[in-house]
Amino acid sequence: MNILMAFWSYADDAELERGMLNSGDELLLKRLIPGEKLQLNEEEKQRVDALVNYSAVEKLPFPPSDFPNCRIAVRAGVGFDNLDGEAWGKRAVPVCNIPDYGTTEVADHAIALMLALTRGTAPYHRMLSKAPREGWRFAEAPLVRRLRGTVFGVIGMGRIGMATALRAKAFGMKVLFYDPHLPSGIELSLGFERALELKSLVANADVLSIHAPLDRSTAGLVNRDLLGMSKRGQILINTARGPIVDLDAVMESLQSGQLGGAGLDVLPEEPANLSHPLIKSYHEEASWLEGRLILTPHAAFYSPSSVEDLRRKSFEVVQNYLTKKILMNCVNSAFLSN
Repeated sequence: MNILMAFWSYADDAELERGMLNSGDELLLKRLIPGEKLQLNEEEKQRVDALVNYSAVEKLPFPPSDFPNCRIAVRAGVGFDNLDGEAWGKRAVPVCNIPDYGTTEVADHAIALMLALTRGTAPYHRMLSKAPREGWRFAEAPLVRRLRGTVFGVIGMGRIGMATALRAKAFGMKVLFYDPHLPSGIELSLGFERALELKSLVANADVLSIHAPLDRSTAGLVNRDLLGMSKRGQILINTARGPIVDLDAVMESLQSGQLGGAGLDVLPEEPANLSHPLIKSYHEEASWLEGRLILTPHAAFYSPSSVEDLRRKSFEVVQNYLTKKILMNCVNSAFLSN
């Protein structure tokens, strides 16, 4: 069994994975080199029995037809939009993801972004780091508010959305969610309220937290029109996928005051593009953004424990399928030809 580990970004040489190999198995480790394309020769492509994409954003620069012997493709992460499920499915190759790692980390991070804005911890820190005495002012953080009794809106009530909503509920917030893919009655078992229309969710949420996958239906979902319907002063949190949110629309809504603030762990272009006016204003510490925007570097998933889980589970999905014919977490079943 030959496993291609594409866009490898960890400092070690896959010691954990090598310890899980069966006799005769081999790893083809291809590191993520910024600014360079993934390189594979024809002999390497022929040898691949399974491939694992370790990048959250990079796509393989080769079509599935270049891997005639590949039997499974795995995205080492929750999001799988950078693996072409339809193209692999036409070759009867399942595409799988790892949905059960980092759930608590992402949920914690979403709540942390909300708290950093609504309790002022981020602006207080910036004020005091610049002027420890003159900055000793409790009323300067613009978004501080009581959370108890406010509405925490969730787009996408999957594993992470649910974990985040339960944390918000513990703060005394009322949870309202929108997810057209869930069956009726799920809200009763959770004790949450369900919005049947996205615009209703956005119009009523004091905090809007995104936990949807990126696909054709969600790309650009949070745009000018949707934000124009939002409750004035709303706080937007995105720990899902960057392209779900239109960054131009976020900037306009922040400038108009329609959005009170935003905490973004993911961006449409990563790393952050300094040429975008919102990123530029953030970098230059524009006064109108003070205390209203927090960016983190696609880090919501991260902890040493979650990375270990991710690496181990990615390998287990490959091994269970190739050695035991057990298929786990398949995300392209609709496209599999057989």
